[in-house]
Amino acid sequence: MSKVIKTPSMLGMLGGGQLGKFFVEAAHRMGYQVTVFDPDQESPAGKIANDHICSSFSDKSALEIMINNCKAISTEFENIPSETIKYLEEKVRTHPNSEAISIVQRRIKEKEFIKGLELPIGRYEPIKSAELFSDFEDNKIFPAILKQSKFGYDGKGQYHVNSVSETKAVLNDSNENEFVLEKKLNLDKEISVVLSRSSDGVSKIFPVIENQHKEGILDLSIIPARVNDDLKKEAVAYALKIANNLNYVGTIAVEFFISNDKLYINEVAPRPHNSGHFSLDACNVSQFDQQVLCLTNDNLLDIILEKNAVMLNLLGDLWLKNGEVKTPNFLEIEGPSINIHLYGKNQPRAGRKMGHITVVGENTEDLIIKVEEIRSKLWEM
Repeated sequence: MSKVIKTPSMLGMLGGGQLGKFFVEAAHRMGYQVTVFDPDQESPAGKIANDHICSSFSDKSALEIMINNCKAISTEFENIPSETIKYLEEKVRTHPNSEAISIVQRRIKEKEFIKGLELPIGRYEPIKSAELFSDFEDNKIFPAILKQSKFGYDGKGQYHVNSVSETKAVLNDSNENEFVLEKKLNLDKEISVVLSRSSDGVSKIFPVIENQHKEGILDLSIIPARVNDDLKKEAVAYALKIANNLNYVGTIAVEFFISNDKLYINEVAPRPHNSGHFSLDACNVSQFDQQVLCLTNDNLLDIILEKNAVMLNLLGDLWLKNGEVKTPNFLEIEGPSINIHLYGKNQPRAGRKMGHITVVGENTEDLIIKVEEIRSKLWEM
């Protein structure tokens, strides 16, 4: 294990959204400085960083400034070009590595990687062009979800299809070439595992999270997940196998489907995860604290769930009620167990993550009721 980076050294963050913002806050609490690299002048992380390099991720002269200023660099989302990561890691400590990023930022490559590890995955068909799909005739895969292979997240680039002809119609209308056609599973639940892995291979695992989605976007997370212990242990083992085989350093999340009491891996996120936000308020250490410790080669902390938690995502739709832009009155829902996190984004859009609320306490079912009361109140105001 290489030397620990001491405070007040400068760390780097590629990406300036809410995940980068929480990283900056965690690093600042520990005594580090942070340079954020993001092309958006108004990025939430850039606003609070010590320095903000506002340029394209392919701008090598700007990347050189990052290299010269930072002792180590991490990322907050998977769609940064792997070539950028590769350029940086040749000159400065950079986690996660470019190979891990290149695998998980393309669904076809990611699924082949998971399949190669002999881990459970639902039936899928890789589609590398509309022309190559023209002879496909197997209707047993339907109903299915057609997902673009690159740059898809939060339900973007996904289409529900029920036949070969419907699939061909989407492919012919799309500007994208690569897709994955996934057979729909009869879902019991969705869960995720968030863990942090250090450069010497030590991993610390957060409690398994139960997730509920709406239109492909995370809506609610419940911690701990209401699934049996055997499934939790199995999910953790699979997530560890993925992180180890990616030689991953940092915080990573693996999403799972549960269908007929069996686990299926959905996808991997090489970064802190929306479902892991509960750790900011319910644990002794957050997923972002651990991300900083991974990057600086410090010892990871044992994780303690101090309270049960339910997290509610706040999307831009809440700001756009009745055809006008209006910030909700969050003062009306404040309370001792209610933690409101707003991301500082200037422009609300439908489906855009603007913040989240985490309610903590002892009884999970009571917390779910409280969160739904908060949701109703916000929409009624």
